[in-house]
Amino acid sequence: MCATCGCGDDAGTRISDLDGTVHEIVHDTAHAAAAPHEHPHPHDHEHDHGHQHDHEHDHGHAHDHGHGHQHPQSPGTADPGHSPAADGRTLISLEENLLAKNDLLASRNRGWLEGRGVQAFNVMSSPGAGKTTLLVRTIRELAGELEIGVIEGDQETSLDADRIRSTGRPVIQINTGAGCHLDAGMLQRALGALDPVPGSTLFIENVGNLVCPALFDLGESARVVVISVTEGDDKPQKYPHMFLAADLVIINKADLLPYVEFDVERCVRQARLLNPGVDVLTLSATTGDGMDGWLEWIRKNPHLATAAAGSAPRSGGLRV
Repeated sequence: MCATCGCGDDAGTRISDLDGTVHEIVHDTAHAAAAPHEHPHPHDHEHDHGHQHDHEHDHGHAHDHGHGHQHPQSPGTADPGHSPAADGRTLISLEENLLAKNDLLASRNRGWLEGRGVQAFNVMSSPGAGKTTLLVRTIRELAGELEIGVIEGDQETSLDADRIRSTGRPVIQINTGAGCHLDAGMLQRALGALDPVPGSTLFIENVGNLVCPALFDLGESARVVVISVTEGDDKPQKYPHMFLAADLVIINKADLLPYVEFDVERCVRQARLLNPGVDVLTLSATTGDGMDGWLEWIRKNPHLATAAAGSAPRSGGLRV
């Protein structure tokens, strides 16, 4: 159980190899985030040797998977007597600890990617907003121009990865089971399996969710939030943390604007009240209208150019 957002991973996290075959099962992403490996090369033993984790159990997260965070005085028990009024403060402490471990591994991922000149875009949205359709068209539009790899995140199935694979580009599927987001530990393992080409572009399609993915830094170069006109124009107000975290907001399915109630200007205004530096593009991944702005944003994205200087700005590119 994730102490931060409450999601569970009882089914385990499964990562597929390049031909779509499941090759590993990760039961404990919190420990994975604390792994001592500085790079995400695919070491088959890094998560299998329990003795590597023994020394981590005293570092503030012992057995906090699904129950420990509720009983800080006795992590392995269900005795409500160990949950005093101060329990709220303890919960916050463990939550911060979990995110701190994730952020540490995210920094390692970021250094690994920057050292190889790989620009990585974390693409987030609610289910059905059109992330996969956008990526398929993007790959085809940029064929021969950019070397592209994809990491797909879903709770179950490899349906989206299969669509990406049909373009001929390498793709790794992460199935999170009951988990509602990707984290830096999952990305580390997926990077090891994908082994992106130096100087390439990586798209990370996160689990469909406008809440939890915003909390977890993966080590990406930039965050792209996709919303569709069929969802309503009030998404920035309803899900502010997601839009605060965004470098780019894409308003997708613009071909349906004549048939739905969606005020583009109102949506853009809401997003920029929250995040004045955010870029916003309106397009249709289905028809291709407006795709030129998105492709140009990728080509001119400042994150790759500034990686060597050790900085990662949170806004930039084309604005509308």
